[in-house]
Amino acid sequence: MNPQTEKRELLQSVVEILRQGESLLGELSDEQYTCKIPAAFNASIGGHYRHCLDHFCALFQAMVSGQLNYDARERGTPIETDRFVALQATRELLANWQNVNLFSLARPLNVTCKTSYAAAGSQTAASTVAREIMYAVAHAVHHYALINIMAGSLEIKLTPGFGIAPSTVAHQTTVAVSA
Repeated sequence: MNPQTEKRELLQSVVEILRQGESLLGELSDEQYTCKIPAAFNASIGGHYRHCLDHFCALFQAMVSGQLNYDARERGTPIETDRFVALQATRELLANWQNVNLFSLARPLNVTCKTSYAAAGSQTAASTVAREIMYAVAHAVHHYALINIMAGSLEIKLTPGFGIAPSTVAHQTTVAVSA
């Protein structure tokens, strides 16, 4: 595949996942968005959704500085408790990501993230914007899967396919075609 096409598809994956989030926000009431679910460690759908947006926002900002710190996130922000604020943030991120230059994907990043329970500090590693897009999208898909389970516990049926990994959808399509 053409490297330019691959880069466009990678950027498109961010747009796709953010659009799924935008759709999610339209499927929930304010109460459902903020409801604490005991079986999910007393978390809310809004908390998981804010967490996903935090990663995309941090990554977008890191394209300028070259420094990406996944630990530097604010919890309990209005994105977590107000669907309208979450929708506005999602739309702003969508607009920002749709204007990213393909050359930005090769930008080197210094990534910081606490990965050890035993170590006092966070760990760091070299990466690129493209690699971190792959991580942020996969990370969001997994949180969307949790959101889907949480919604199910509230008896909310979300859009089919929400929270299912693109590779799983491709596999299911292949299996269905060959059956």
